[in-house]
Amino acid sequence: MKTVVKHSLILAAILMVIGSVSMPAQDKTIKRKVAIGRFSNETQYAKGLFYDKENDPMRKQALDILSSKLASSGKFILLERDDLDVLVAEAGKDMNKIGADYIILGSITEFGRKAEGQQKVFSSTKTQTVEAGVSIRLVESATGLIIYSDEAKGYAETSTKQTMGLGGTAGYDATLSDKAISAALSQLVENIINKCMDKPWRSYILSVEDGSYIISGGASQGLAAGDTFYVYKKGKVVKNPQTGLDIELPGQKIGSVSVISSYGDTPESEISFCSYEGGSLDAENLSDYYISDK
Repeated sequence: MKTVVKHSLILAAILMVIGSVSMPAQDKTIKRKVAIGRFSNETQYAKGLFYDKENDPMRKQALDILSSKLASSGKFILLERDDLDVLVAEAGKDMNKIGADYIILGSITEFGRKAEGQQKVFSSTKTQTVEAGVSIRLVESATGLIIYSDEAKGYAETSTKQTMGLGGTAGYDATLSDKAISAALSQLVENIINKCMDKPWRSYILSVEDGSYIISGGASQGLAAGDTFYVYKKGKVVKNPQTGLDIELPGQKIGSVSVISSYGDTPESEISFCSYEGGSLDAENLSDYYISDK
């Protein structure tokens, strides 16, 4: 009996120890800021004499569908920038001026529709089919490089049938274009998400005030008090003679920042106050450093 009691006490002690040990936190997902830029209609569909490029309905369809799909993933903050095309042109290679981690550029490259009918003695069938082709490029703001580029096609169709003069009759189904574009974008969205989330999240030190290090980003991205991120000194920029492109070499980890509090009303204006631990940091040249979650 004493042995059973002794074993029970030991087991209870073990459970108390296990209960007092906090489980390691899961990897934190920081939402990426994404701006959807130039989404153009490169087809000739519905481009009449009074065609208005800025108010192209098909262009707006694709933009809304892509925005909805990215937002529903819960991993992005979509930045609405009506002047994005102008900002991209002005930024040149310095895409950080856009205020987004990634910029999506897209176009509708193909669009076609057809109607086919089949007439029998007592019945007739009409099938409407729409095909849409979409091209996407994903640009990383920190480097200005295209990290993903692909295109896909989507299809949608509907049928109506009449028997002995009874049944549905329909003109062109306008929702088919939505469905075809959505089907094409669905093939690309998963890759866009994976490319964005696989790469380390980056932020930047904006200022140092009274010993507090102010970085970009806040609550809407998922930053919270107690979160810790690494501080890197940027690597040297070298030119690849094969491509003629500038390449930033891997940075050197010099310390870490811990979030104390966050402020801001919008994703564009959010900042976080942090403490810093690590090697010496030149407060006069903060652009030489960046923050990363990996």
